[in-house]
Amino acid sequence: MATISTYCPQFNGLRRSCPNLHTNNSQQSQSQSFLQHLNSQLRLASSSRRPCRGAVTAMAGSGKFFVGGNWKCNGTKDSITKLVSDLNSAKLETDVDVVVAPPFVYLDKVKASLTDRIEVSAQNSWIGKGGAFTGEISVEQLKDIGCKWVILGHSERRHVIGEDDQFIGKKAAYALNEGLGVIACIGELLEEREAGKTFDVCFKQLKAFADVVPSWDNIVIAYEPVWAIGTGKVATPQQAQEVHVAVRDWLKKNVSEEVASKTRIIYGGSVNGSNCAELAKQEDIDGFLVGGASLKGPEFATIVNSVTSKKVAA
Repeated sequence: MATISTYCPQFNGLRRSCPNLHTNNSQQSQSQSFLQHLNSQLRLASSSRRPCRGAVTAMAGSGKFFVGGNWKCNGTKDSITKLVSDLNSAKLETDVDVVVAPPFVYLDKVKASLTDRIEVSAQNSWIGKGGAFTGEISVEQLKDIGCKWVILGHSERRHVIGEDDQFIGKKAAYALNEGLGVIACIGELLEEREAGKTFDVCFKQLKAFADVVPSWDNIVIAYEPVWAIGTGKVATPQQAQEVHVAVRDWLKKNVSEEVASKTRIIYGGSVNGSNCAELAKQEDIDGFLVGGASLKGPEFATIVNSVTSKKVAA
């Protein structure tokens, strides 16, 4: 096990993380005034952080590197045929689990034409057995066409569609009980990070999964700060690492040490071919959930192959 230093700025977007350090009211007021005038870019930066004297013990994930491509609501028959062709011809490192999640209407087409080296995921599934649920897709239907995974709890489902933590947790439990792997997404909004609530939000979302899932054997946790999804803003490697460490520590304390060690915690949020190598070097980043860059075969392959940076870092 390695020890990872925590960070203790007056404000780091997570929590005020050194309770043994006290400030008087004047200092607090000055700090709050200062924070209100910082622009978004400065608030997201972490380069000025100073380490606390203490350290958090973290267990890096023991599972295989995992890279998922979330195609979201993108693609046509022609563009997806080209993308699948690019993926089929890509040279991918062998010690990486690779999954892509096409739109529902193309799942069967992709499954039938994509190399077996890459597994297929759905982007959502219903909370229970199929039936009179217009517009929904059942886990049984996904399994019928060969899906191995489903993405649940993505921020767009939470904040655009309006799914809450408990509903998402129940969907995950049903999918797992029926034999699908779950990519369980968590992450904070920009205002939640700025308010120092990142850990609180992520832990609350984790608890909704932990309360109902039958096992963690087929769960991959995807930490995706909402402010970094599709915005071009990406969490710094240090910002991502500190949340991943905290998530793993939460699993250790609230589920088990074994689950904390085995569960893969991947990062998502404007990951691309240029930033993936530095992110992959972080000890507790076990892979990526990729959005826009997964629509470009060669760039997605670069992200998959960033596992080599993990090996060098180790």
